[in-house]
Amino acid sequence: MTGSGEIRSDVPTVLVGDRQGRQLLCFLEQLIPLDGNEYGLLTPVDTPVCLVRIAPDDDSEDEVIEELDGAESILSVAEVVLQEHDLTLVRSAVTLTVSGDLEEPDPEEIEEAFDGEDDDDETDLYEMLIQFRAANQEYGLYIPLDPFFVVARLEGNGAVLVEGEEFDRVQPRIEAELEEREGLA
Repeated sequence: MTGSGEIRSDVPTVLVGDRQGRQLLCFLEQLIPLDGNEYGLLTPVDTPVCLVRIAPDDDSEDEVIEELDGAESILSVAEVVLQEHDLTLVRSAVTLTVSGDLEEPDPEEIEEAFDGEDDDDETDLYEMLIQFRAANQEYGLYIPLDPFFVVARLEGNGAVLVEGEEFDRVQPRIEAELEEREGLA
């Protein structure tokens, strides 16, 4: 995982913006020309995380909180807990990220998690970073173990996040182009 906030000197970076004016610094992994535009397949420099409401008992399931607009008080508690570990929560474009020195997960542990995974069990796809209590509820910040990719249209010195109809239009073509490139390798 490359997400410890450390810049890899061999890979160019690009700043991606979204419609809300938030930004995310990413590594440019692949450049794909389509319809006169240059699209980038990117990975965040900082570690992507997701906020999860932890179920109070074994009978219910943990819930990934997709809509963060109403979660500001919860994120404020997460920030304080992260600061105790010299980490910083960043409200980036696309996803929440954490910057600072994170321990890299052991590649063998990741492989074991994927070898033993059930299709119904999503908990093996994430590693808990921190757990905390806010508003009488347990929450956690989890790091996805699958690579986290961002698709953006390169413009000038930066990039614009590809969302909505444009994403629906270009995503299958980008996947086809990447599969073709892998076939040539």
